[in-house]
Amino acid sequence: PDEYSIHNIYPNPFNPYANIVYGIPELSNVKVTVYDLQGRQITVLQNDIQTPGYYAIQWDAAQYSSGVYFISLKTNAATITQKVLLLK
Repeated sequence: PDEYSIHNIYPNPFNPYANIVYGIPELSNVKVTVYDLQGRQITVLQNDIQTPGYYAIQWDAAQYSSGVYFISLKTNAATITQKVLLLK
């Protein structure tokens, strides 16, 4: 990858699994976090040092209620956030 990015979150809307594909261009400490609409941290999906490349993780949201959530990718060099919709 040439830049930090969340390439795809699918399906969106989803129930109960969301697949998150992201890319990092250099060795980075990567933290992928889910927040609710009020900005409260719901869960951390990834928190590790990763080498350059594309990664895919899955969020199991079966225990959460329907609504809007935000997936945030944070590294030392970038912060990227995308909105997802959980429909039950």
